Amino acid sequence: MSGLKFDKTRCSNCKGISCLVECQYMDLDREKARTEWQKIVNGEDSFVLEACTTCYACEEYCPFGNHPFYLIVERQEQKGILPSPRPIITMWINQCEPVGRFMVGMVQEKALSSCFLPAFGLLVGGKLFEDIAWSSIFGQEFFCNAVYLHYARMSVIKERLPRIIENIQKQAIKELICLHDECYGTFTSLAPAYGIEVPFKPIHYYEYLYDKLKEYKDEIKPLNVKVAYQRNCSVRLAPDTDHFVDDIFGLIGVDRVEREYDRENALCCAELIRMAKGYELADDVQKRNMDDMVKVGAEYCVFNCPACWDSLAEKVAKRGIKPIHMIDICKLAIGEKPALEV
Repeated sequence: MSGLKFDKTRCSNCKGISCLVECQYMDLDREKARTEWQKIVNGEDSFVLEACTTCYACEEYCPFGNHPFYLIVERQEQKGILPSPRPIITMWINQCEPVGRFMVGMVQEKALSSCFLPAFGLLVGGKLFEDIAWSSIFGQEFFCNAVYLHYARMSVIKERLPRIIENIQKQAIKELICLHDECYGTFTSLAPAYGIEVPFKPIHYYEYLYDKLKEYKDEIKPLNVKVAYQRNCSVRLAPDTDHFVDDIFGLIGVDRVEREYDRENALCCAELIRMAKGYELADDVQKRNMDDMVKVGAEYCVFNCPACWDSLAEKVAKRGIKPIHMIDICKLAIGEKPALEV
């Protein structure tokens, strides 16, 4: 796996103005952003490396596609900066290590990837998945490893990702429907950024859902509800998929309410912030996010990421907003029962 494809000349005019000034967890003016970003580019110490909450957002903010967050992760690891407590990082590294053995079912050329997240096993039932649910892969041998971005361990990703992709390729999979943004972002952003070939076509499950819903268009009963979308950190690696949220909501009669903390301005679930930066900041981020949902009259909060669900679903429910996964709200529109409940 080659080094990061980072072009210093692309930053010559910007110098951190986009990726750092727009950061929602640091307050930097243009001059300070230029100074600190140049330090990062040069491999020098910068308080930004300590302050980073690993929300991935600067990947989306960069107008040049120059992967500022990947560079930050590289620098954090080089300097021994731990974004989370060491025992948690060690636990994640150990429990997700591919060991070279796996069993799969009736995997075909088109398959679902549940990564290493058991929650997806509950979600992929019903009409929307009846033709493909049996063709799926799951486990550490197929785990995308993007989570190590949160833990400043790019070296682990570099070591394991080629093996993961090889394991998928061995299944003769030509199209892989990724049920988690981190998988899709790994194959469409992270791998290309390090010069590694992906020999199959990654498909975001939003695109899959949109196409399936069109097949069942005559069975859709518009829900006519207002929803707040919890846009998770991993979406930042593949912001081009966000239009499918609007497309899906349009098909099922859902109003994605305009609010402060959505789209490029979205706030993450703050669970990793809680571990890395403490309860005060995490509680503030979650409160602002949920206050915003309540303020605009959201009836549902639509989740995408299982980690966001675990962090926020019960709290959202206590604020009078119904939590629901994206797959489940699509099921609801065609008369099926949601799989995840609070």
